[in-house]
Amino acid sequence: MSYGMSRLEDEYYEPEGQDTDGSSSVQVNDEFSKLHNDIFHMTRMRSGLSESIYKSMGTNRGIISTAKLLSGREVDCSGKGKFSSGDRAFVLGRYVPMNGPKILDRMDSRAYVSQFSADGTLFVAGFQGSHIRIYDVDRGWIIHKDIHARSLRWTISDVSLSPDQRYLVYSSLAPIIHIVNVGNAARESYANVIDIHDGLDFSQHEDVQYAFGIFSVKFSSDGRELVAGSIDESIYVYDLHANKLTLRLPAHTSDVNTVAFADESGHLIYSGSDDTLCKPLRTIHQNN
Repeated sequence: MSYGMSRLEDEYYEPEGQDTDGSSSVQVNDEFSKLHNDIFHMTRMRSGLSESIYKSMGTNRGIISTAKLLSGREVDCSGKGKFSSGDRAFVLGRYVPMNGPKILDRMDSRAYVSQFSADGTLFVAGFQGSHIRIYDVDRGWIIHKDIHARSLRWTISDVSLSPDQRYLVYSSLAPIIHIVNVGNAARESYANVIDIHDGLDFSQHEDVQYAFGIFSVKFSSDGRELVAGSIDESIYVYDLHANKLTLRLPAHTSDVNTVAFADESGHLIYSGSDDTLCKPLRTIHQNN
């Protein structure tokens, strides 16, 4: 897997007047070696068995049967009383669904985007006809919230729930992302009629020269920031507490179709683009 560098990182690692003794190249290689290790360890933590499981089973990275893992959990071999999220991902990764598919709901326009909440209790679907529906998975997939979107351009291109599941943001092919409170009791949410759907302007950056659309948006793990991928080949970061755009990364050479914060720090972003590249990008703020 190859990694590309954003223009911002290019400028950071290639200062004017650098000498040609190879020290700059070593610095870049060291940085990307560290980045590769960070990604490896994060992936392993989130999709592999924890160290406590291996220790309690008395094995060194060998194959452990699912039955043995479940038996160990019941007698609390790990000392934690339950599987970690990585343990659960490891066990579930051995199986594929056996039942379905079945139709749960039907709308009069195309479903364009869908995703589960982080804990799997809610499912969000965005439709081309200005609708977003949130389904309660634990209660038989009943409609938890029916949202009528505001200022839609062509379709709902992405949705994201905040970590506490109180807020939802949605994007379309416009530079404005809307945020709505979905934590209240009302099932219906009409933009600026029943609920206020605040607009967050992602075209505030001084380098933006023309209107663009947003393909992807995600909350940070603490709910304080949004990251967005756009049609202008860039990645944007928006500070919700400060209510302003804080970063623009011209990271690709074509549309950025998907983005996400990689970890809790907010300093590493994953992105995927029509230029056929998936990139891990470190965000470099001026105060860092």
